[in-house]
Amino acid sequence: MWFTLIGLTFCTFIFNTSEFIPVGLLTDIAKDFNLTEAGAGMLISVYAWMVMLLSLPLMVMTSKMELKRLMLILVGLFTVFQVCSFLSTSYAMLMFSRIGVACTHAIFWSIVSPLAVKLVPQRFHAVALSTIVTGSSIAMILGMPLGRLIGLMLGWRMTFLSIGIFSFISLIYISFTLPKVQSDGKFSMSQVPVLLKNKALVTIYILALTIPMAHYTGYGYIEPFLLKVANLGESAITTLLMIFGIAGFGGSILFAKYYNKNTTVFNYISMIALTVSLLLFKLSSQDISTTLIVLIVWGISMTAFNVAMQAEIIERSPKAGTAVSMSIFSGIYNLGIGCGTFVGGEVCLYLGIPFIGYIGAIIAILAIVLLKTGVLSLPARK
Repeated sequence: MWFTLIGLTFCTFIFNTSEFIPVGLLTDIAKDFNLTEAGAGMLISVYAWMVMLLSLPLMVMTSKMELKRLMLILVGLFTVFQVCSFLSTSYAMLMFSRIGVACTHAIFWSIVSPLAVKLVPQRFHAVALSTIVTGSSIAMILGMPLGRLIGLMLGWRMTFLSIGIFSFISLIYISFTLPKVQSDGKFSMSQVPVLLKNKALVTIYILALTIPMAHYTGYGYIEPFLLKVANLGESAITTLLMIFGIAGFGGSILFAKYYNKNTTVFNYISMIALTVSLLLFKLSSQDISTTLIVLIVWGISMTAFNVAMQAEIIERSPKAGTAVSMSIFSGIYNLGIGCGTFVGGEVCLYLGIPFIGYIGAIIAILAIVLLKTGVLSLPARK
């Protein structure tokens, strides 16, 4: 069981490294193709929007497929598209390859958390989810900083080739360790309205739009922010991005330890901590130690929010609709990523990059106010 979870966690690491890596290479990609940072940032936005558009229809199309076979197909295609990114000679070709990766990502995130839960007894569900989310944290701890380092030393294309090599290794590993797991059955688009009548799920989906949008308004441009506003060197930036990812472990640990004790309080604290981090982002940039503290709190709170919302989706969805509920969540979450990166780019163009944290905080505050006033409803689970 644990060998299988390790394999899925490694896949999560690879997929999330690929998703995050343009954040760490934004300046170099922009220079290579003579783009503005906002223009290069569209790689992140378009990727996220494609995941949003494709998550539900692709999940419905593949909902009857045996899960091991589906996972192997996804990781195989993912590897191919990473090689295409490596071979890109134009921005259009790079964008095409990123859209291909987004197609595999759309299905992967719809099935990986439900699959992990299926592999373990009920009492280990929280641990299984934390293990999967740990893959995301490791992606920010090692994946993005290491990819950024490879990009600085050998060129950004070599970063994508390295991801492709590691994804091929993960393909071989899970082919031996992942058992065959039957899906919960065919789910049709006609059943989607039933899920949307669940007020708790609708609230989760709205939070999955607004909180990631707030996060990526700032995080999408964290590399140029640290370079131009905080006036940090390349090595310092890489170190801070790594620490940001390490902080995500804290979010996973806090989730496993405290989430089930009071889900409502846990959700509020994670969102409020994220908001405070965004508000203090510019103010903290004058000193590297205060920047470090803000990034640690930010990393903990965002990871805690992510895993908590996934747990909410799994617990509040009908069994046969869990994968599709998760695909809707993944799609809307990525809409938030795309919109956040787009908003951050517009802030950079018209207000200036120092203001990305403030605008992100305003979006997060709106979500918290809607939840606190009862416009959104997420009652405590019994």
